[in-house]
Amino acid sequence: MDYYLIILLAGLVGLFAGFLSGMLGIGGGSIRVPLLNLLGFDLLVAFGINLLTIPFSALFGAKSHIDNIDMKTTLFLTLGGCGGTLVGLVLAFHLSLSKLLLPAIFFLSSILTVLGLNLYKISPKISSKLKPTAFNIILGAMTLNFITGLKGGSGGSLFPPFLKTLGYDIHKAIAISLLTTFFTSITGVFYYYFKGIPFASEGMVVILGSIIGVKLGSVVSIKTKPRMLEVTLSIIVVLLALIPLIKAIIKIWSIS
Repeated sequence: MDYYLIILLAGLVGLFAGFLSGMLGIGGGSIRVPLLNLLGFDLLVAFGINLLTIPFSALFGAKSHIDNIDMKTTLFLTLGGCGGTLVGLVLAFHLSLSKLLLPAIFFLSSILTVLGLNLYKISPKISSKLKPTAFNIILGAMTLNFITGLKGGSGGSLFPPFLKTLGYDIHKAIAISLLTTFFTSITGVFYYYFKGIPFASEGMVVILGSIIGVKLGSVVSIKTKPRMLEVTLSIIVVLLALIPLIKAIIKIWSIS
């Protein structure tokens, strides 16, 4: 594929992912990683570009949602999230030799995202017993970020449904998620940098597109009904998660 075409497409990926990041309160990795992989980037490189992009898009998105941010909850979520991200990334590097395992984990974590988003409907008794205590928030964030760390993410796709399960309003959950993913993604960026994973020049274009997109998405989010946000998030996350998995299966099938 022509280099300039890749640059253009990478910018569009950033714009699209940034828009959904601002609208849905996700770090954007659930969108960027499968689309970058579809463009031909290796999963680990896509992970690296994704993590480099998240701090910028998340911070811009959080600024747009500043009135809904709960700093105490953000602190607890960040403490657990950074620890879980680091452990997940370390394990991801050990598992990266398997071309099928990482895409499978990416898809699995996306399914868990949707289940978490709808936990209060699937099992209202469990959801009603979960309280937003410091212990529950830290432990939950650590667990969720371990899962997303395995797929090169910052936890942004899982934070909104997790906070929704704890009883937070979806708009407040989005605001807290965006600010928290700024810190958890920074943790991942430093780890990838010291591991020597190249952040391709296309990453800068993705960042620019994401910054523009997240501003637009944040405006749409504030004007959108909570139920519409939940349905949109569920559908998009699952469908895009299939891309790396299908590509890996086709590649393995063609080799065999």
